[in-house]
Parts: sequence; structure tokens; C-alpha cells
Amino acid sequence: MNKDFISILDISEPELEQLLIEAHQLKRQKKAGTTQPLLLGKTLAMIFEKSSTRTHISFEVGMNELGGHALFLNARDMQIWRGEEIRDTARAASRYVSALMIRAYKHSTIEEFARYATIPVINGLSDMEHPCQLLADIMTMQEHFGSTRDLRVTWVGDGNNVCHSLILSTVLTGLEVTVSTPKGYEPDPGYVKKAQELGGKVTLIREPEKAVKDAEVIVTDTWVSMGDEGEHDERLKLFGDYTVDADLMKRASPGARVLHCLPAHRGEEITDEVMEGGQSLVWDEAENRLHAQKALLVRLLKK
Repeated sequence: MNKDFISILDISEPELEQLLIEAHQLKRQKKAGTTQPLLLGKTLAMIFEKSSTRTHISFEVGMNELGGHALFLNARDMQIWRGEEIRDTARAASRYVSALMIRAYKHSTIEEFARYATIPVINGLSDMEHPCQLLADIMTMQEHFGSTRDLRVTWVGDGNNVCHSLILSTVLTGLEVTVSTPKGYEPDPGYVKKAQELGGKVTLIREPEKAVKDAEVIVTDTWVSMGDEGEHDERLKLFGDYTVDADLMKRASPGARVLHCLPAHRGEEITDEVMEGGQSLVWDEAENRLHAQKALLVRLLKK
């Protein structure tokens, strides 16, 4: 496994399979009260440029449950916010802690940290990718479908960072992903091309009603990501036909399930009825952030 986890493709298919086996095991151990202190004496520094709920809680609780320590660092309180170079922060932090988890506005920020840090660097979210979310999503799909191989998944909404990671994951999981977005909000074509060249199955279909046909999983996310607030009103108009509601669910495969990485804006990208309905896996998905990331931490730090 690579030193860092910046993209879902930083691990191989066998490594992902083993990591998820360990994630399921850690979940069972937590419920049985038998979690082992596998990371005793390890410290994870968590640098946040963006607000966070699930990423913050799941990483901090995960390190605590594994016997380690998590250190919360608001980027605005650090010298880096006042102009210290990333390479200097990365080098100094490498002398203090066991790993860095960074939630950043720019993907390049995390890549630069990884370039100069001598310890593992984890992407806790960037403008381009959110690989930790995909670990939880894949784990959730495994729980409910047994396997992701040839599972038909449709993304509805903005072609954002989570969408990019979903697209890349097709290379490792065998997922067949269809993406449906308004014109101008498609995923970065570089991600689509990369996945397809590596054997991933990715299709773009504009109309959500057509895109969800035969879908076994429908995935959505907020239409207005952090940093896009200035486009809020314009996006709401353009995305109006991309709400995951009961009518759209009826066009999918019978028994189709819904994923949403949260936070959700009910009544926009997803309705309250679907969010709270029997087809929603949202809360299992949120819980699995903890278990999947614990497995990731163990793989990176137990050396």
C-alpha cells in the first residue's frame, strides 16, 4: 500500500478487498465491545481548512477506539494560515505525529503535504476527491448487496469530488456507474477518461429519468459544495430536475437503495420522504465512515 491515501486509486484491488474485510471485522468488534488498541502510542494530526462533522468525529473517535490520539488543528490557528510554507509545516509535523489527515479546499494542498511529509497523509476531502467517503460507500454496498461486482450505480446531481472518487472506484470494485448531471456540471473528463482507460465502466446520461433505469443504487450529494455558496441560487434553478424523489426512485430497479454522504439539503437534492424511507442506506453509510477509516488507519500506521 502507498505511504499516503490521497486518491481511491492509491490502493490496489486486493488491498481494497483486504482493507474492507478488516473494516467489517472492526465493526463487529465495536458492537461486541472487543476492539483492540492496535494504534497505541500513535497520534493523528487532523488539519481542517473546511468545516466538518462526520470526518472530524469519525477520525477522532476511530483513533481513540484504536488506542491512539487525534489532534484537531484548525488551519486558521496555524502558522500556515499566516504564510508558512506547506513544506515547512509538513516536515515539522512529521517529527511530532504518526500521520496527517487533511481536509482542504485545494487537492494540490494535500498533494504538497504528501510530497514533503515523511509520514502518511490522508485526504479527508479536497475539491477534487473524497476517497475516505468511497471506502464507506463501498463497505455499505457490500453489506447490503454482498458484492459490488457488476452492481449498477447511478450518480444524480453535481459532478463533484465524491462523484470523481466514485468514478475512479469502478477500476477496483467492478461497479457500473452512470452519471447524470446538468449541462456544465459534468465530472472532470480527466477522471472519466482515467477510469475508462483502466477498465472502469462509466457512462454519462443527461436525463436523470433515463440514467436511473435499472439502477440498484442511486447516489446523490449537495448541489452547492463548500466554496460554491456564491452560485447557490443559480445552481438551484439548474438542478431542479435532479432531485432524488419518490418518482425518480420508481424508475430505478425494484428495491434500489439510496446513498448520500451528508450533509443533506432536504427538498433540494433529495426529498425527506426518500431520505427517511426504507430504501435509504444513508445512516449505515454515515456509520461506516468510522469503521472504514479505522481499517485505513490500521493499514497505514501499524507498521
